[in-house]
Amino acid sequence: MRDVVLPLRHSRAWALFSIVLVAVVVVGSLVPGADSPKIPLGDKWQHALTYGGLALWFSGIVRRSAFLWVAGGLLALGGLMELLQAVATTARSADIRDMLANTIGIAAGLAIACAGAAGWAVKVEKWLNAR
Repeated sequence: MRDVVLPLRHSRAWALFSIVLVAVVVVGSLVPGADSPKIPLGDKWQHALTYGGLALWFSGIVRRSAFLWVAGGLLALGGLMELLQAVATTARSADIRDMLANTIGIAAGLAIACAGAAGWAVKVEKWLNAR
């Protein structure tokens, strides 16, 4: 695992916040729609931005060699959320178009990472340590 994660001084804090982010997505995906906050975007935009944000987040704390694992993990998370919406909730329903939006978001997030944003957490730590 250590060869996948970037050498970060505050790796436990990054890992904890990563868990919190994923937990927020899980809860947000499974609570009834009436209980979720109203965001003035279309549902598919929310999916794309959420999963794109997660992809960008994880691309900041792992090595480029792990980007395929990030993509696979996020695709699995999205698929699991759709499955749970179909079988474990009555207020939500699964939609293959949500998975497509998730996939587009993941691809966009990783494309941004590959274009120069990868490893951003290392840069943040350097900036914080310089202050």
